Amino acid sequence: MRLILFAGLAVLCCTRTHAAVPDERTVTRAQPLATLPPLQGEEVAAMTAAPNVPPAITRRHATKVRLALEVREHSKTLSDGVTYTYWTFGEDAPGNFIRVREGDLIETHLSNHPDNSVAHNIDFHSATGPGGGGDASFVAPGHAVTFSWRAMAPGLYLYHCVAAPAGLHIANGMYGLILVEPKEGLPQVDREYFIVQGEFYTDAPFGTRGNRKFSLEKALQEQPDYVVFNGRVGALMGKNALRAKTGESVRIYLGNAGPSLLSSFHIVGEIFDGVYGEGGTQVNQRNVQTTIVPVGGSAMVEFVADVPGSYQLVDHSMFRAFNKGAMGALEVEGPARNDIFSGKLVETTYNPGTRLQQRVAVAIPAVAALSKPARAGDDTTKALLDHGRQVYSTACITCHQAEGQGMPGIFPPLAQSDYLMADPDRAVRILLQGLNEPIIVNGNQYNGVMPKLPLSDQDIAAVLSYVRNNFGNRGSTIKLADVGRVRAALARPAKQSQAGR
Repeated sequence: MRLILFAGLAVLCCTRTHAAVPDERTVTRAQPLATLPPLQGEEVAAMTAAPNVPPAITRRHATKVRLALEVREHSKTLSDGVTYTYWTFGEDAPGNFIRVREGDLIETHLSNHPDNSVAHNIDFHSATGPGGGGDASFVAPGHAVTFSWRAMAPGLYLYHCVAAPAGLHIANGMYGLILVEPKEGLPQVDREYFIVQGEFYTDAPFGTRGNRKFSLEKALQEQPDYVVFNGRVGALMGKNALRAKTGESVRIYLGNAGPSLLSSFHIVGEIFDGVYGEGGTQVNQRNVQTTIVPVGGSAMVEFVADVPGSYQLVDHSMFRAFNKGAMGALEVEGPARNDIFSGKLVETTYNPGTRLQQRVAVAIPAVAALSKPARAGDDTTKALLDHGRQVYSTACITCHQAEGQGMPGIFPPLAQSDYLMADPDRAVRILLQGLNEPIIVNGNQYNGVMPKLPLSDQDIAAVLSYVRNNFGNRGSTIKLADVGRVRAALARPAKQSQAGR
């Protein structure tokens, strides 16, 4: 009994001791419910269409903010020649950027246009309450609903439709960003923009013209045809590019509506001085090349535009950028900064030797040995063809192959070659000076480069004679005099040109 009593006292003491020591894991609220700031006055929500951002909030008190949003179902341009029936908050995807202040009460009025076909709602990731407002805002076409929520936690948040099936509503364009600005404000910058990445799953491949429809099959497989910034291909290109001047500080508010793919946001040629990871209000990383924006999440990036020029904004999953539309541009104007980036200073030729030339170089000793003056009696056709076979086996066989069949599309066949047999002088010229242009052989085009080979006139006469009488070819032999005549003809224009200077 004493042991049991002692054990019980020990447990009680341990429990009391534990309770007396603060637990670092205890969850605390940044702003307790009982101390929510009083509201002073009311105002209309500050909103702007993409990619623009409303000015920073300068008031030092919380207020009632009246926010009115209308849901539209309408056909808009997805890409050049491609239209799609978007579902949007307002006129475009993404919906407007909304800027409020920590502590504000957001009185939300959501209207579902009577021309629409389905019910919709809105989920504010910045709201604390069931469904982020989804349950309270569910509304049929031709109806409107009002509810309110308190902006208790500062940060950058996504808002989107969450009506079932939520993925369909998001994939059709129902999303936007809302910034709950900290009561002390964010650091001042010269320019602010916002970008939301989204996906479109259509019934035809990327770029197929016409009015495209949603593909549930592709959505279930998470294989979008389009991955875009701000609702469509080219939304941030050309005249719609973001703009800044050298020396200006820029903040970009990023959102990723998904509904499926992570975003790896990158600006080619720029480094983010600071990143507010996952849309929080503190810089949690500096000097960042690429930042992840999760599906249903956000981030903020800041940098100074130091060097003028055109910068590409991409999802660094590169096939999305170059083949599905996830690309934009930032145009920076201002004086050059050669102390930071010079641009191209000089361009020269670079020729360490192609693989073919290197192989030929290895074979040169053997070819040179074959180029010694023929002994008496070796000037017969048989000796000439034997010499040609040896040259072919050392300098030509790698590309044109053992039976003269060549390599499809690259090195033309010498076997039964109409091109080779049609013009003996042309064949000599190619061996003397090389060839660097497409040719048609037996009806097929070949684009391989024929380098200038280090062959003597005797080698050229021999190897061409050999090829013209093998591999199914039947033609005349090439004489040393023929090679000399063609060589002289090639040299003549160069001499005439020099004489005219």
